[in-house]
Amino acid sequence: MKRMALMCLCLAATGLPAIAAQPWEEKTAALGQAGAEVSGHQTVEQLKNLIKIGEALFTARFTVEDGAGRPGATQAIVPTKRKHPVMNEFSRTAGVDANACSSCHNMPFPGGAGDFTTNVFVSEGFESADFDTTDPQFSNERGTNSLFGDGLVELLAREMTVDLQRQRGEAITLAAKTGQPQRVALETKGVKFGWLTAQPNGLVDMRELDGVDMDLVIRPFSQKGVMTSLRQFTVNALNQHHGMEPVERFGGRWTGTRDFDGDGHADEISDGDVSALVAWQATLPAPVQKVPDNAQWRDMAAAGEKLFDGMGCTACHRTSLPLDSLSFSDPGPNDVAGTLNVSQVKDPAVYDLSQLDWTKKLKRNDKGQVLVPLFGDLKRHTITDSGVDQLGNELLAQRFVDRNIFMTAELWGVASTPPYGHRNDITTLDGVIRAHGGDGRAARDTYVGASDEDRARIIAFLKTLVIEQAGVKQ
Repeated sequence: MKRMALMCLCLAATGLPAIAAQPWEEKTAALGQAGAEVSGHQTVEQLKNLIKIGEALFTARFTVEDGAGRPGATQAIVPTKRKHPVMNEFSRTAGVDANACSSCHNMPFPGGAGDFTTNVFVSEGFESADFDTTDPQFSNERGTNSLFGDGLVELLAREMTVDLQRQRGEAITLAAKTGQPQRVALETKGVKFGWLTAQPNGLVDMRELDGVDMDLVIRPFSQKGVMTSLRQFTVNALNQHHGMEPVERFGGRWTGTRDFDGDGHADEISDGDVSALVAWQATLPAPVQKVPDNAQWRDMAAAGEKLFDGMGCTACHRTSLPLDSLSFSDPGPNDVAGTLNVSQVKDPAVYDLSQLDWTKKLKRNDKGQVLVPLFGDLKRHTITDSGVDQLGNELLAQRFVDRNIFMTAELWGVASTPPYGHRNDITTLDGVIRAHGGDGRAARDTYVGASDEDRARIIAFLKTLVIEQAGVKQ
């Protein structure tokens, strides 16, 4: 046994693949199966294999033998040492709070949303400190979002970012050429993000931006819209929820040590492990609009879809957004320090989502663009006002996004992912519609003022937006 342990340590030290876990060992066998890194264009078979590994990692129940737990580190996104010894490894406040990704993302299937019992606590403002309370002065309580279709969401965000940054560059060039300030309306894929004004000296006034950061990067993930990519989301979650620390952020490159959390396990999650998790998430099928078998429901849903548009709901919950390319690169073009990014890899992995059966069923427009049926706009909106403030249930701003501003929730799959609201405290679709204030107030008031029959028709429509079990299979 001593000789075997020494061999494992030597292999890890030399960067060679560790010996696979035996079936009876209390370890996650899928760890390390993707290799140290994943690169290049993946064939159909390579992608299927990577997806299989990613699913095994997503549903694995990590143990201390894997390196689960972080006795010497906090849940902070920036690697931070604990100020005090950990009393209990598992905690519903700052974590560790789950053994598996699927512990929370499980409705209706692994990769989906979570019930109230799986709510997590985002310790904004106190992320580098130890705390033992769920008081909203110290943490924001959040429900678990569904991941189905998120590969398409990230691809949309990338293309929208390119559009917005191109518009800024053109305005700067024109201002310099003409010697006159250029006030430009920012719009991409039909979604408006306010204005910017470029000055002849190259300075850009960003005070009229709406729903996007000043770098014009669309960050489509988390309920506040502050996560750039599935990779960033995955790296954050592995550390916070499981104490499984990815090498790309907590390893030698950034911290100078291979065991930053001091649990006796070096290099717990390789770049390849993260890539496998990203591949699985990026290829989760998009939710669908299911035609009801019941004739009355079918008629009500058809009428409700028209009312949903007529009442102004699609101003934010846009039925679809057009996507030019189904080629998903990992790491992506907008990942930055702390997440593996294109400056650190010679040949990013490329997953061609057009190879998947479910993407072939997506509708296209007359330009050949894929119509992603997300019922969202990838934009942040003010969602409360003085009269309706139920969704403004947080006290702390996250990443400089005001506490009453949230990313539009994509409604695809909404019938499969109750309860609703940012902390899963609204049990019905009718209830969450009534909770809309701010930018959603006009549509909400129209809905509230409608007849019982018309409100029922809208709910009947929303209940057709589902995550189907058959779609889970690749």
